[in-house]
Amino acid sequence: MISKKTKYAFKALIHLAGTPSGQPVLIAELAESEDIPKKFLEFILLSLRKGGLLNSRVGKGGGYTLALPANKITAGAIIKILEGDIAPVPCLSTTNHARCEECQDEESCGIRLTMADVHTALTTALDNLTLADMIERSEQARKKLRNVVDYSI
Repeated sequence: MISKKTKYAFKALIHLAGTPSGQPVLIAELAESEDIPKKFLEFILLSLRKGGLLNSRVGKGGGYTLALPANKITAGAIIKILEGDIAPVPCLSTTNHARCEECQDEESCGIRLTMADVHTALTTALDNLTLADMIERSEQARKKLRNVVDYSI
């Protein structure tokens, strides 16, 4: 599962993607509109800036903006910045690799070999899903909900 930190990051990035291009958003405004604790959001935005997904300006007219278009920011990039890599078993992790206690041989371990396929599928999906895709899916779901006809009497 992704952490609350990553969920908040998605919310913040979606909000920033919805602002007019180049218009910075203040942390306080973003925290209030997305109901994210301000101090926690500061940490998240700093991590995303260091990861190359955000730009920031200080002073009057300052705030945060996306460093890339929404269709160039992948869910995989966001998760990697905030969580490290997502590996179903520790022996597949590139950031926190650890040998499984019960494993005798990583190279022939059936669990590791199977989970490697899962890891590949997951990272491929996340690396192909963009912020723009997330926004589009949400908009499509809202449109579908608005068109629901209630036949109850």
